[in-house]
Amino acid sequence: MAFLPPPLQESMTRRRFLQAGLLGAGGLALYSSEVERHWIDVTRHEVVLANLPEAFDGLRIVQLSDIHMDEYTEPFYLRQVVRKVNSLLPDAVFLTGDYVSTGPKPHSFAIGAAWQCAEILAGLDCNQVCAVMGNHDVIVGIRQISSALAAHGVTVLNNACHALERDGKRIWIAGMIDPADCVPKPDLAIPASIRHLPEEPVILLCHSPDFADVLLARPAGQAVSLMFSGHTHGGQVHFPFVGPLTLPYLGRKYVHGWFRPQNLQLYVNRGIGTVGVPFRFNCPPEISAFTLRKG
Repeated sequence: MAFLPPPLQESMTRRRFLQAGLLGAGGLALYSSEVERHWIDVTRHEVVLANLPEAFDGLRIVQLSDIHMDEYTEPFYLRQVVRKVNSLLPDAVFLTGDYVSTGPKPHSFAIGAAWQCAEILAGLDCNQVCAVMGNHDVIVGIRQISSALAAHGVTVLNNACHALERDGKRIWIAGMIDPADCVPKPDLAIPASIRHLPEEPVILLCHSPDFADVLLARPAGQAVSLMFSGHTHGGQVHFPFVGPLTLPYLGRKYVHGWFRPQNLQLYVNRGIGTVGVPFRFNCPPEISAFTLRKG
């Protein structure tokens, strides 16, 4: 019976280890880019607001964020997302920014992607669709991205507010342009005229979640009952025991899920798309669905 010399045995063992490592890495990349990146997680939540009018008890809200159209988010995938949202029968859909991506492709590509994104979002079967700008949208161009969305029936809240009305009652949806790459204007988004009105809560859409701490130090922030944000992608690539590999500016404290800074209820959505690399790991895309309840 022949035996291989020890150096040759060690060489083969090392080669097999490297081959197994490369296969594992390739499999992980394939899973992260093709499976989990398209594996939509629908999360469901009940939100109690003490000053919610009875007419809005049971209001169904769906939040979408961070679409990043056509850098890696394909049209077929966004259409799938829209179908899932429609199956939830929302009364309102809130879009919390980053419809496109900045670079490395030219500016004209991002503008074209914005119109393509808006055209697909027009398929949302909901009369109340409100949107704010994210940091990528601000860099590409607030006017161009806003125009694309507005042309397809979306109410764009660039430092502005909008009333939702039911049976003579109303709640306020306020929206701020992303504070990461623009000067936020809370006093325009949440003017004194809508603050602390009896049974007229203010819900804020703001792309970057960590701005909540700055906002709460201002009178306008004290009037907000509920805030929806995105921006972080939940970390996008999230290894066990390690956590997110990278997090953006103004998205490092409130990363994903529910938070309660002071009396504010804040929800951070993981987003639909990806940036940098077309990978998601242990952090699938999210559609978040909320039912409002009177406290």
